[in-house]
Amino acid sequence: MHENSVLQPRPSPGHLAIITAPLAGHLNPAQVLAGALIDRGWRVSVIHLEEARRFITDPAIQFSPLPSGTEAVLGPYLATLVEPSGPTRLTRMIRATAAMTDRLLAEAPAVLERVGATAVLADAVEPAGPLIARKLELPYAVAVTGLPLLREADVPPPFLGWRYRPDALGRFRNRSGYAVTDWLMRPVTRVLDARRRAWGLPREGEPPRLHISQCPQALDYPRRDLPQQFLYGSPWRAHETEDLSLPDDARPLVFCSLGTLQGSRRALFATMAQACALAGARAVIGHGGGLSAAEEVGLPGDPLVRAFWPQAAVLRRCSAAVLHGGFNSVLDALAAGVPVVALPIGFEQPGTAARLVWIGAGRMLSPRRLRARALADALQEVMVRPGYRQAARAIAAEIAGGGGADRAAAALTAALTSPV
Repeated sequence: MHENSVLQPRPSPGHLAIITAPLAGHLNPAQVLAGALIDRGWRVSVIHLEEARRFITDPAIQFSPLPSGTEAVLGPYLATLVEPSGPTRLTRMIRATAAMTDRLLAEAPAVLERVGATAVLADAVEPAGPLIARKLELPYAVAVTGLPLLREADVPPPFLGWRYRPDALGRFRNRSGYAVTDWLMRPVTRVLDARRRAWGLPREGEPPRLHISQCPQALDYPRRDLPQQFLYGSPWRAHETEDLSLPDDARPLVFCSLGTLQGSRRALFATMAQACALAGARAVIGHGGGLSAAEEVGLPGDPLVRAFWPQAAVLRRCSAAVLHGGFNSVLDALAAGVPVVALPIGFEQPGTAARLVWIGAGRMLSPRRLRARALADALQEVMVRPGYRQAARAIAAEIAGGGGADRAAAALTAALTSPV
C-alpha cells in the first residue's frame, strides 16, 4: 500500500500515536493522513478502545487498544450520537463524551509508553490527546478534521448555524453562544481539570506544534486571530479504485447522504427521493447501512440506492447533493464542484451548512417537518442558478491545489521533528 516506504526506506522520524474520536468521520481521514505519514517513515499507532479496531482498514497502521473491559462501551456511546438534538439527548451525549475522554486519560498514557510513542496527533474533538501529550512530555499536533474549533470574537461557535456578522451585535451574540457552550460542556471540563490536577500540570501548557486542517480556508468564516502554527488544507482522501457504473439516464443525478450515524432515517430519505423526482432529477442514495433491503425498495421516485457508493466518483456525475452537513461529505461535494442543499441534524453540521450559504455554494433547510416540495424548490434553485455551481467550483479549485494528506504529512513531520 505504501510503496515509497518499501522501495525507499528512510530513517524513521519516530512513532506517532493518534488519539481521536471513535467515529468513521474522524478515523477515515485520519488513517489516510497516517498512510502519508507512514510513507515518510513514521510508525503510526491509533490508540482507543478495542471495539474501535473495526474502523482501521489500513494494515500498515498499528492499533494499540486500551485495556479490555468486559462491558460494551462503543455501542452505547455511538447510540447517544444518533439523536444529538434536544436538551435531554444533548446532555446524554455530552456525558457520554466526557466518560470516553475520562477513560482515555486514565488508560492511554500507559499504552503510549508501552508502544514507545515519541509524538502525538490529537483530533481537535477529543481533548484527552493534548493533555496526555503534556503528561508524557511529548510533542504534539492537533488534527482538525472538521471546522476549526478555535474561538474568535467575530466567529460563531461551530455547532450553531449562525451567519457571519463581524459587528458589535454579532460579537455579543457570539459571546452568548460561547457562554452557553461552556455551560453545556462542563462535564468534559470537569474531567479534564480533575486529571490535570491529579497529574500536577499547570492550566496553561506547551501549545501544539501545529494545527493541521483538512478545511479549505475559503470554506471557513474570515479569521483574524488564528495561531501562527495553524495550516488550512484540503481533504485527506485515498484514491478511489472502484469502478462506477450508473445507468444511462437523461435526468440529472442528485447524491443524497446522511452519513454513517444518521443513515437509518428512512422518512428523511423518502422525502429526499420524492423531492428529487419533483425537481426532475434522480436520487443516488447512500445510507451507510442504515436501511434494510425492504426499506431501500420502498423509497419513492425511482432512486439508485446502496449502503455505500464510491462517493467522489458519484459526485462527479451529479448536478447537486442533499447532505446532512457532515464535514467530509460536504468537502467531497465541493471537491467535485457540486452545490449542496444541507439538512443539518447536529454536531457542527449547522455551522458547516451556514458556511455553505455564506460562500454561495448551497442552501440550508431544517430537516424537521421538511416537505418534499420545499426541498425540490431548493434543489431546483441550486441546480438552475449558475452562481451556486460557480461558488462550489471556486472551492474545488482551492481543494485541487491544497495538497491533501501529502502536504499535511510533510507539515506534520517538519513540525514534530524540529527542535523547540
